[in-house]
Amino acid sequence: MAGDGASYNAGDITVLEGLEPVRKRPGMYIGSTGPTGLHHLITEVVDNAVDEAMAGRASRIDVTLLADGGCRVQDDGAGIPVEPHPQYPDRSAAEIVLTTLHAGAKFGGEGYKVSGGLHGVGVSVVNALSTRLVLEIDRGGNHHVLEFINGGERKGPLEVTGPAPRGRTGTTVSFWPDPAIFEETEFRAQTVTERLQVMAFLNRGLDIRFTDERPGQQKRENFRYNGGIVDYVRHLNASKESLFRKVASYNQSEDNQEVDVALQWNTGFHEGIFSFANGISTIEGGMHEEGFKKALTNVVNRYARSRNLLKEKDENLDGKDIREGITAIVSVRLKEPQFEGQTKAKLGNVSVRSLVERATNEKLTEWFEENPTEANQVVKKALVAQRARLAAQHARDLTRRKSGLDGAGLPGKLIDCSSRDRRECELFIVEGNSAGSSAKDARDPRTQAILPIRGKILNVERARVDKMLKNAEIQALIAAIGAGLAEDFDVAKIRYHKVIVLADADVDGSHIRTLLLTFFFRQMKALVEGGFVYVAQPPLYSTLVGKEKVYLKDDTAKDAFLAEHPEHRHDFQRLKGLGEMDFHELRETTIDPTKRSLLQISVEQAALADDVCSVLMGDDVELRRHFIQTNAKDVRFLDI
Repeated sequence: MAGDGASYNAGDITVLEGLEPVRKRPGMYIGSTGPTGLHHLITEVVDNAVDEAMAGRASRIDVTLLADGGCRVQDDGAGIPVEPHPQYPDRSAAEIVLTTLHAGAKFGGEGYKVSGGLHGVGVSVVNALSTRLVLEIDRGGNHHVLEFINGGERKGPLEVTGPAPRGRTGTTVSFWPDPAIFEETEFRAQTVTERLQVMAFLNRGLDIRFTDERPGQQKRENFRYNGGIVDYVRHLNASKESLFRKVASYNQSEDNQEVDVALQWNTGFHEGIFSFANGISTIEGGMHEEGFKKALTNVVNRYARSRNLLKEKDENLDGKDIREGITAIVSVRLKEPQFEGQTKAKLGNVSVRSLVERATNEKLTEWFEENPTEANQVVKKALVAQRARLAAQHARDLTRRKSGLDGAGLPGKLIDCSSRDRRECELFIVEGNSAGSSAKDARDPRTQAILPIRGKILNVERARVDKMLKNAEIQALIAAIGAGLAEDFDVAKIRYHKVIVLADADVDGSHIRTLLLTFFFRQMKALVEGGFVYVAQPPLYSTLVGKEKVYLKDDTAKDAFLAEHPEHRHDFQRLKGLGEMDFHELRETTIDPTKRSLLQISVEQAALADDVCSVLMGDDVELRRHFIQTNAKDVRFLDI
């Protein structure tokens, strides 16, 4: 929403409460003291700079990871007001912003028409959780500096240190996170650039520049998208096969709120709708997403009937049929967003639902009329999806009936555990019969269950649900976990609180792991989100020291061992298959909870994970090779 150059002075800064609680309970303000909370500090400062851009006062943002571990965010906006604050005449407005929670121009209504900063608690929290923060303001022809240390303690008053360079205006915030607060204080460049790229997509034409000055990690990346969210849709669909080349887009504004939508279908089966409010990712959806989905269903059904693609006796297409393979961005901006819940992940403004619905009904109908070839492809794809959905429902009904007849409905190949306390129960999904036999003998029969699967399971990235449900290995997985599938999946019904993928440490094993993780991500997403999915890490090597067998997890462990025992360089054995281990070895290295090493699988960003699955499991070999080469070394292991 273009700004109208509204006034932005000291009187626009509204004060709500003090800063004291932040250092005592940082998790309440930034979510956690782990990597997510650490990176949220950058998000808070960048959001302020983006707000200046949304107000029409800034066109460029520079984010720099400094060589000494700090971060600097600079914008070319108006600069935070430096005059004394009306309520606190002895303190500048800039100092109030940096030392008081919920202080800023976003609460009074004049400084910003819309802003993203409302979802957090402002740059004051960044100050509270940093060992040092330096604020530089170019405003009124002068360069002002204000410095804080020890989590918000003012080092001195706001000072003019000279003229602003070349008539520049804007704000620069440099900060160094406090290691006494955070579990780690090293920023991850990829996490930062992913967020910056999204902000650039959502703010058409905004120039965001990233620089990493840290030793050994130097890099520069620029993000600017003159196509805005149309470019975002193309980016998300780059790893997929688009149904057609065009991207539909439209926008509409009224009464201090506006909506911007872009959408395109791909030939896949998965729905990807990503919604934002004032630049904030509303991962739980809300009124804007509801309005879009309802109107999309109406528009497609109306078009299908007007072109006789749906006959009079035919049922309407279901929303899920229509949204199969869609990639859509729904971005709204409004003056006073109402976010639901502590995480602020769901938008509650009813007026936005009406706006998005009206815009979609009107503008998307026009687009369909003007692009009949593409519109027909959308309807035909939805009709195929409808047939598949009805077939899948029939298959599910058969599966449920069969389960009801044969008792517990558990697969015959499952070697179950005796405990019925799901919190302590573990399911090992083991590839190969020989490994399954060893695992059966190696397990603790009270708490550990074994499900052997044969060969490579169906690639669920390329298969519809009805075909998937006919696959014997998939059926066994669904029945063993016991919580259903896809939209029917109920995480409260899972029979095991650890589902552990146990596959060989070779290329085939990696492929099987990827297929299983893709299946869980696509069809049992709540299992992954809840942290119930793990990958076992069997050792890569074994060697004899005297009469004792020593196992080494990976090449790093092998190198460390050889540094101490160079004489063992030649009796080394590479363990290619789990079947090579007897049950004693398998228990010692991989199954015993006191000795094993597990990698916990998590899904941090649905859009990113969707992209990864599509690249790894899709048809584009070149894109997959590039992804693997780029990311092979960027893996973090969690030992449990």
